[in-house]
Amino acid sequence: MKKVLSLILAGIMCIGLSSCGKTQQTDSSASSSSSDWAYVVNKKELIIGITLFAPMNYKDDKGELIGFDTDLAKAVCEKIGVEPKFVEINWDSKEVELNSKNIDCIWNGMCITEERKQNMSISDPYLKNTQAIVMKKDRADEIMANIAGKNVVAEQGSTGEGKLQGTIEDDDTVKVSAKEFFKDVNYTPVDSMAKALMEVKSGTADAAVVDSVCALAMTGEGSDYTDLVCNMDNNFGDQEYGIAFRKGSDVTEIVNKAINELTADGTVKTIADKYGLGSMLITK
Repeated sequence: MKKVLSLILAGIMCIGLSSCGKTQQTDSSASSSSSDWAYVVNKKELIIGITLFAPMNYKDDKGELIGFDTDLAKAVCEKIGVEPKFVEINWDSKEVELNSKNIDCIWNGMCITEERKQNMSISDPYLKNTQAIVMKKDRADEIMANIAGKNVVAEQGSTGEGKLQGTIEDDDTVKVSAKEFFKDVNYTPVDSMAKALMEVKSGTADAAVVDSVCALAMTGEGSDYTDLVCNMDNNFGDQEYGIAFRKGSDVTEIVNKAINELTADGTVKTIADKYGLGSMLITK
């Protein structure tokens, strides 16, 4: 009888051990499938959050989405085997959109800051930038001589706003503190850099603080803003563009690797030159 009971208990233990082994395997599989990359691959698309501004992401005369970031994202997605899906977002809500999985990344001329690095996973920097003051050509001397009391706009949640309000600290690349320079202006946030330029053109605002990459591409000869000029003499600090993913995302390194390979084969330079950005590329 004792022998029979021993055999039964041994059998139960074997079943228990077998079950534990299966649970561990399932847990390991679940851990793997919970990776951000597995999530993206499973749905076969990378949802890319953007706002519209040249030369990064904008629409041509036919209404087709083009731009340096647009073309680079398409090239990267082709290399890593997923479809790109571009979605327009409110820039001030970009982190909420990312963390709620309405988008998988922010690929839209985003300046890398310490705060953003703490809250998101950021790719290697790929393009240089700074902040520019955009104003009407016939008022440039007046505005730069005394900006106190002027109406100034910037995109809400942008680096321009952060520099102007002092929420982005100055570093050793800064020649003039934007917070000090704009301390006596009447500041109004707007929902995009394109809107900021429209406010200046219409006369609703005296000046806009926007990315130099945007300002140089969207103003001057051959643009819709031939009456506007951009000034970068103050040098409010050097910035670098990066692509943002969810904190801890394993997609970041996969995209970094793809961009490095596309840089090595000349694809990135070709795309940059197409939009006049070749000299602003950051390469390892």
